[in-house]
Amino acid sequence: MNKTIGIIGGGIVGSTAAYYLTKENQTVTLIDSGVGQATSAAAGIISPWLSQRRNKEWYFLAKEGAKFYQKLIHDLSEHQKTDHVYQQTGTLLYKNTPVLLEKLKTLAETRKIDAPEIGNVNHLSYSEIKERISDINMTDDALFVSGGAKIDGAALTQLLKKEVVRLGNQSISDVVQSISYKNKQWEVITQQDTFIFDQLILACGAWIGDLLRPLDYYVDIRPQKGQLIEIKITSDTKNWPVLMPVGETDIIPFDDGKILIGATHENDKDYDLSPDKKLLGTLKKEAQNFISTIDENATVVGSRVGTRAYTSDFSPFFGEIDTLPQLFVASGLGSSGLTTGPIIGKTLADWTLEKETNFEEYRLKPNQYIYPN
Repeated sequence: MNKTIGIIGGGIVGSTAAYYLTKENQTVTLIDSGVGQATSAAAGIISPWLSQRRNKEWYFLAKEGAKFYQKLIHDLSEHQKTDHVYQQTGTLLYKNTPVLLEKLKTLAETRKIDAPEIGNVNHLSYSEIKERISDINMTDDALFVSGGAKIDGAALTQLLKKEVVRLGNQSISDVVQSISYKNKQWEVITQQDTFIFDQLILACGAWIGDLLRPLDYYVDIRPQKGQLIEIKITSDTKNWPVLMPVGETDIIPFDDGKILIGATHENDKDYDLSPDKKLLGTLKKEAQNFISTIDENATVVGSRVGTRAYTSDFSPFFGEIDTLPQLFVASGLGSSGLTTGPIIGKTLADWTLEKETNFEEYRLKPNQYIYPN
């Protein structure tokens, strides 16, 4: 049965949902303002297996998200070039002591039983790392996870939207002003038009409250500012692995000397999207400790600023709200959005088509974060 499905939010969740619904021959309209989106400002590391977060629910979602990337990229590769979007060149993970590295290696071997996509996990010395990254500054040992990958969020969402349009659906740049449920359908009013949908997916991140609070719903979501910089160096970075040093600054190299550095986690900036030159300068200085060719003369090509969404307990949610029929929501993904976003988008697409998924226990979770006042 063909349905008319509206999706508000063109980040990684909304774009993935739109892509897979379009492949299922559904009539989809994807609406995104193009302002502040977390995915468009993000570059991600797909390597969740060595996380020591105690939240088992989060790890299951992140593990499945990393696994799903193989299918997503395979599907996109049928009609689009994806080399610049997703590269599986491994991850180098640093810790303060060799003892901690060995503990993580043991953890990885345990988790590999359930997640073989981890690949090989090896303890590398400085000289062995130097063979992979000639410009490396750090002399510490690190763990190399061969299954680790890097993703350019902006490039990925562009490809997904391109496929949605190629297959005959709409991707619209517009600002949604209000939503309402009338006559068993959802009315969406934008600055330029009015739409009527059988089903509606809200994947608008930190802005989900702007749409649901006027309907008199409490929404446990707040914004987190994230910034990163893009640097151009002359080295051949094509096969460099991602570097995850101790701390929050990661080094994400792509082809042709392109390196993304970041990202910040700022909880007190509300929806501010202005680049902080001082903070971005700090990111560059930190990167100089890791890579010798990132010096004072390294060219800063640009910066990216976006707004992540997070909940009071830092847990993501996706699924249905008991009192709002034919509505699916997803938010609160935080800094894990690029890892978990595609599998969440695919799951929402499946639920709108009344398909059972591996995430049924998540389906009612949004009611913990969104409910009538």
